[in-house]
Amino acid sequence: MRVFTMAGGQVHAGLALPARLPEQGFVWIACSRDRFTAELESIQQSLERLTGQPLVDLHVSDLLNAQLPSRYDYSSHYDLMVFRRLAPRQDSADGAWLPGSGLKGTGTGTRKGQSQRSGPPVLQRIDTSPVGFAVFDRVLLSVHPSDCAVREAYASRLLASAQPAMAQAQAADARSAGARGVPSSPADMMLRILSQMVDGYLDLRRELSRQLDHWQDELLNPRARFNRWDALLKARLALHQIQALCDDQRTALQLWTESLDTWGVGQDVAALRAHELLKIRSRDVLEHIDRVVVHVQRLEHNTETSVQMHFNVQGNRTNDIMRTLTVLTAIFLPLNLIAGIFGMNFEFIPWLHQVSGFWWALGSMAFIATAMGWFFWRKRYLARASD
Repeated sequence: MRVFTMAGGQVHAGLALPARLPEQGFVWIACSRDRFTAELESIQQSLERLTGQPLVDLHVSDLLNAQLPSRYDYSSHYDLMVFRRLAPRQDSADGAWLPGSGLKGTGTGTRKGQSQRSGPPVLQRIDTSPVGFAVFDRVLLSVHPSDCAVREAYASRLLASAQPAMAQAQAADARSAGARGVPSSPADMMLRILSQMVDGYLDLRRELSRQLDHWQDELLNPRARFNRWDALLKARLALHQIQALCDDQRTALQLWTESLDTWGVGQDVAALRAHELLKIRSRDVLEHIDRVVVHVQRLEHNTETSVQMHFNVQGNRTNDIMRTLTVLTAIFLPLNLIAGIFGMNFEFIPWLHQVSGFWWALGSMAFIATAMGWFFWRKRYLARASD
């Protein structure tokens, strides 16, 4: 468990639950799912002491559920967001079931709440574990998988942004301060973490595209024999599951964005601006999710198109072979007819007992074969499809 206190543009990190809220700012309580289960009673007491309201039992179950899809819910005191991340996993050797897909990784271990893709190695490194957020007015509780790289990466970034040198540079540039400085509220921090989760998949786009492009080249190469159909089908199924997860993410975040309109915001200029920035950041995260969906759909479409083109190429190659064999059969058919006629067991056959009969028959057969070959070549029956 890690506890961060944001007050006056400064960040203070600790390991113990806070006894009270700072005069200005808020508190971020980040813990793993196992730690949340072990210290649930103390966390509930701390939340009741800090906010006046603990978590509802059903929401506690949602935070502990490692297979829950992305969803949004709320109460009168806080909002609940469960978001399945699309981030590069650190321990690619682990394997776990992907909910609803029937796919399982080929690693030696299984990690609770994590899902490994089959197919290209890059798909096996995409972690889709859920991360839960309970957003109070001045407290943010986040429940992560064990050894969550997203939490550690954002915590390091948060502590770095609070350094004096960086704080002065950000104070000189308001836009940079709004984008990279210390979050102004628990909701703002949650949206930044969500954005980092989605961007974790965007970082894998190039490697994933390169892997599938390599398979497409093998599919379209007429001289190569593609034999990785099982991996290709699993990759297509994994991409479809990623698209389904993104749809759940988008639905949950859209519900969150719509709920922002119901917040009671006073006439204070700073409060109105902070509320507007929350809406902007929410739309930005939605746009990032849409980019992931579009990219996955493009990969699915390109893969399916490559498979269809592969079978078309194989069909054209088969047609070329059959056409060549048909032409050769047509050329040798009259030759076999001549050979069959002169092979009859009649006593009297023209040219049979003549000295030049063999050469006349052989010359006639050569002439007929040459003439028919030239005719089929002119008709392009002997030309390759690539020509």
